Amino acid sequence: MKKISNYFLIPLISFSFFLNSEESILTSHLESIVLGSGCFWGAEKGYESIKGVENAVSGYSDGYGVKPNYRSITKLQNKFNKNNFAEVVKVTFNKSEISFETILQHYFESHDPTQLNRQGNDIGTQYRSIILYNNDSQKETIERVLKDYQALLTKAGYGEIQTSVKLLDKFYAAEEYHQDYIKKNPNGYCPDHSTGVAFNEEKLPINIIDNSALLEGKHILVIDSEGYCPYCEKFNNDVISGYSGTIPLSKRTAKELSALSIETPTWATPTIIFLEDGKEVFGYQGYMDSKDFYKAFGAFKLGRSEAFDVAFNEGTDSRFCKEYQIFKNTPDGIFIDKLSGAPLFDTKDRFVSRSGWLSFTRPIKDSVYEIPDNSFGMRRTEIRSASSDIHLGHVFDDGPNGLPRYCINATVLEFVKRADQNI
Repeated sequence: MKKISNYFLIPLISFSFFLNSEESILTSHLESIVLGSGCFWGAEKGYESIKGVENAVSGYSDGYGVKPNYRSITKLQNKFNKNNFAEVVKVTFNKSEISFETILQHYFESHDPTQLNRQGNDIGTQYRSIILYNNDSQKETIERVLKDYQALLTKAGYGEIQTSVKLLDKFYAAEEYHQDYIKKNPNGYCPDHSTGVAFNEEKLPINIIDNSALLEGKHILVIDSEGYCPYCEKFNNDVISGYSGTIPLSKRTAKELSALSIETPTWATPTIIFLEDGKEVFGYQGYMDSKDFYKAFGAFKLGRSEAFDVAFNEGTDSRFCKEYQIFKNTPDGIFIDKLSGAPLFDTKDRFVSRSGWLSFTRPIKDSVYEIPDNSFGMRRTEIRSASSDIHLGHVFDDGPNGLPRYCINATVLEFVKRADQNI
């Protein structure tokens, strides 16, 4: 084997030194802080959503004489134990992208630091508000930001900040199932205990929200988070984005509910409320998938009716029912899902089958889906709405000119003139 010349080794060594130096420079931009603001699940996800945060790890800190694990800290005997570990999040961030002060501002704004050993309904020393710093420089910044926030809270009518500020002794990472808990458990809610008081005055509400429009008739109200809430985002993407029904849908934060009569606690986001004349008829805390939302909404909008029985119990309209009589000769337009408002059938594809039910040769593209139906000893193909999953009817192969016949229940439809739909 030939010996490698020193001529080639020198540049390789220099290049290796350059890489190690670069890595050191990059690493030097990273800083961490341990923050406790109640349950660590939502807090962890909130930090991870901030640009410049490299990592957020749920864990336990500031305890003594108790094992640093979830089973131990949640025991009843430790609920008010002053030596109990606190649920915290270790936040690692890149100082070249985000300042330590900005991290602290998010921390204070995302919970209620005036509460002692609790956040909302989460009560106990494990939920205490606490900041565990690494050095004197961090401590100075913490004390300054805390003082600034206290002034804002006092102006807004809040009491004294109860946040403990201590030197970090040791951080224990929580069990694996707690890490990225919200990602692993998409059907839940984010606790929102924030005061609404913000460092940036532009974030503060200038006027009280006018809810007068919600005091008459039926309304869907979604209580949203003031900050980032992954469950709210998921509910928005899975349900709200596809909703265009005739009952209005509005969003509010928990602090924008003046004049409304709501019984369901509003500290969880999302919270879905069905209102009638400003009063709650039904409330649900947390994420609802589309199927569950529309079943609850169907009960709210349709009540105990033939339409509800058709939509959710696979019922069938009476032949030549009054809705059929109304819809069989409409002007040019679109039949929409009675709950979601999604377009389902076009009058251009309607024909008179003399069956006593509305008949179409085809649905609007991607608006429905088919499943086998072997009920009552028959072999049929059921048609359901792709948006709300309600039962619409069946499809048969006896339509005009060899085309299918979509036999659809009129009670689960609404009609919109084409000019109003701009279709």
